[in-house]
Amino acid sequence: MGPSAKSDTNGTASSNRNPPATNGGDASLNQPPLAANQAITESDPSKKRKMGMLPLEVGTRVLCRWRDGKLHPVKVIERRRIHNGGPNDYEYYVHYTEFNRRLDEWTHLDQLDLDSVECAVDEKVEDKVTSLKMTRHQKRKIDETHVEGHEELDAASLREHEEFTKVKNIATIELGKYEIETWYFSPFPPEYNDCVKLFFCEFCLNFMKRKEQLQRHMRKCDLKHPPGDEIYRSGTLSMFEVDGKKNKVYAQNLCYLAKLFLDHKTLYYDVDLFLFYVLCECDDRGCHMVGYFSKEKHSEEAYNLACILTLPPYQRKGYGKFLIAFSYELSKKEGKVGTPERPLSDLGLLSYRGYWTRVLLDILKKHKGNISIKELSDMTAIKAEDILSTLQSLELIQYRKGQHVICADPKVLDRHLKAAGRGGLDVDVSKLIWTPYKDQS
Repeated sequence: MGPSAKSDTNGTASSNRNPPATNGGDASLNQPPLAANQAITESDPSKKRKMGMLPLEVGTRVLCRWRDGKLHPVKVIERRRIHNGGPNDYEYYVHYTEFNRRLDEWTHLDQLDLDSVECAVDEKVEDKVTSLKMTRHQKRKIDETHVEGHEELDAASLREHEEFTKVKNIATIELGKYEIETWYFSPFPPEYNDCVKLFFCEFCLNFMKRKEQLQRHMRKCDLKHPPGDEIYRSGTLSMFEVDGKKNKVYAQNLCYLAKLFLDHKTLYYDVDLFLFYVLCECDDRGCHMVGYFSKEKHSEEAYNLACILTLPPYQRKGYGKFLIAFSYELSKKEGKVGTPERPLSDLGLLSYRGYWTRVLLDILKKHKGNISIKELSDMTAIKAEDILSTLQSLELIQYRKGQHVICADPKVLDRHLKAAGRGGLDVDVSKLIWTPYKDQS
């Protein structure tokens, strides 16, 4: 997946070179030898056609061989010349149109099936046509684009966002014992533009260009956990509350790091307004970040979470569900109902929908008699609108005589609970020692 240069991506000529003729019996054999590429193109029209389309234009659609060994449709997003290569030797940054942008990557020519090339679309012409049709077709256009996490953007803003973030600038990072492939663009300072890999201190989150710099830094860095207050400890898990105003550099570095795995429109540079809750696995070497969520100190919209991320090495272990549950436990301590800030990423929406489903169905299964959405909201700190949308998606709610009625058939509840999967790690509320921000002196 890496962007390393490869000089043989167009190397078909050498194996087809004809030896110079020495026989004078035919006039054609007395001609000077053909250049290698001339020999190919004259003897094989299909190869002539393929060479004529190189280098591929940005916007070209073609089939590309992915890591599963199969061909998948892609769109060329960007291209760059291979160092010391020929005039047609390029690498191509492609978007797999069947998949999320996190799988976009640099590819070599030998991964592309040139027989499947579709002509590149003139993006300016396409934009002009789209803008003319926007009034009538805007919603359809956005639906077709299907970029998860950007449902609030109009088509023009969506194109602007995709243009600015279209190419991943950092391919991999090293964080603690893990080397992690990144998913998205992150706006690191300009001096890091030439870096393919960054090295993070896993404790203070400072980032460096070279391994030797990190090693020197680690000898001096005296942090062994995130800066801030430890507000939860259960077994080997700890949660730290970091105030963005008191620990500005750490919070900004955390945002740079998180943006590599979150395809959100904005990155919060004004971290003063946020609290960051950093979940760690702890051992005798220190507290190693697993993931985090952030929340505004004062949210007029009752948001109890702004961003949420479980780092890739720790995914599918229940930590995302733990972070969501933790945010609601904080809301209960505050005596408020909460909801995550929109838009949610595709993975975020799946996690939340699963959490809401499990929490609500567990209550409905145990509860005797009728229960209202307001009562469910008071018990769980989940906003009434989220409860309503979840129950509607499960077809557990009906509208009768001007009010919503919950239909809780035990067999149906069991079926939905089974489909929702396991609940992940539980938050032991007795281990949470925390004072809401408004009450902190």
